[in-house]
Amino acid sequence: MPKVSIVVPVYNAEKALKRCVDSILNQDYTDFELILADDGSTDGSPAILDAYAAADGRVHVIHKKNTGVSDTRNQALAMARGEYIQFADADDWLVPEATGAFVRAAESSGAGLVISDFYRVVGNRTSLKGSIDTDGLITREEYAENMSKSPADFYYGVLWNKLFRRDVIERYSLRMDENLQWCEDFIFDMEYILHIERIYVLRVPLYYYVKTEGSLISKGMNMPDIVRMKLNVIEYYTGFYKNIYTAADYAIKRPIIYGFLLDFAHDDSAIPGLPGTKRLGEERTKASHEVVMDDLWTRNYYESRLLERNFRSVAQQTGLDLKEVRILAYLRHIGGIDSFRELAEFIGITQIMLYAYLERLSFRKLIELELKRPGSVRLTPQAGHVMSLIENAIQNAAQTCRENMTAEEAEAYEALRKTAFGALQKRLEI
Repeated sequence: MPKVSIVVPVYNAEKALKRCVDSILNQDYTDFELILADDGSTDGSPAILDAYAAADGRVHVIHKKNTGVSDTRNQALAMARGEYIQFADADDWLVPEATGAFVRAAESSGAGLVISDFYRVVGNRTSLKGSIDTDGLITREEYAENMSKSPADFYYGVLWNKLFRRDVIERYSLRMDENLQWCEDFIFDMEYILHIERIYVLRVPLYYYVKTEGSLISKGMNMPDIVRMKLNVIEYYTGFYKNIYTAADYAIKRPIIYGFLLDFAHDDSAIPGLPGTKRLGEERTKASHEVVMDDLWTRNYYESRLLERNFRSVAQQTGLDLKEVRILAYLRHIGGIDSFRELAEFIGITQIMLYAYLERLSFRKLIELELKRPGSVRLTPQAGHVMSLIENAIQNAAQTCRENMTAEEAEAYEALRKTAFGALQKRLEI
């Protein structure tokens, strides 16, 4: 049984399909099945899907007549065997660590839903999008409160930036409403959330959303048209809040809740020049080289870049600087600071800059600090959440290094690494 079932509905998507499927099959996390559901495509999509199924045993293909995306997703859900359900659209793609990040968040927190930030791609520009400022576990009431502020945002209304538990979906017979042509995924999200208690917020972009139709306003629809369309789903939307709030609270919040009728997506653009907008390809640092020498230096380079990528995710989730994350990891794994100079050299900054970073960490109550005494720098209990994210990042990097090993090979690899570490530690103490 796979841990995750990844569902991708496909309709005439041959131009972008390989990019989407390759991004899934190349995930760092490999315990999944991929269900590619063809909704009666008339282009080359069916042949592409069959080729993937023939090449990779994790891929399962559904071929069906064209009945719409809701029925297509429902048929895929009926086939799914995973403990978790993840969705993607055929025009989009995932970052390599997406599925692993979702699963680790769900497993470590016990949350009923995991939700992440995403990249919005428009042409050759991309912008990081998210809506909830906190990270970690929140209640469904807190989620609902946040959603009421910008209910039309893709962040809340789509499936692809979330990880669902299949037992919840099956226990309550949750499916897409095949009679709706708009907002069916938003309604599915709301119905699902009514059956869980807590949501885990990952403030890390895990998905590239590149569909081109844009918002309702960009389609040329005026506000009366938008309101008429939204009236078709307002019963679902208000029903969600009536289940979340008491009658008294709902009466107080009703004007805000009905703001949904006039709201429009605020996360559907990637405007050049605005903070957070970058040229596509510049939003994530890559390490892609033709390796000239396979030696200690080269392996260390790639391992360092892998850790840096994972630490960047921690920095995005916590609002810390990447160097601050590295300092906290040093404190946790080395056990303390014997020399400010040694730590500054390791981080690649001056001692004056190191003092400034330590002061900032102290201000955030993540460390206790006396600058004149290196050995007095200690992590605080408030740093626990950040440290758990750092530990997850390190474990993810280690898992990537062992990705193609058997259990026996992984055990032997770790034993050899410990032997090599002992030799390094002894030599560098001289």
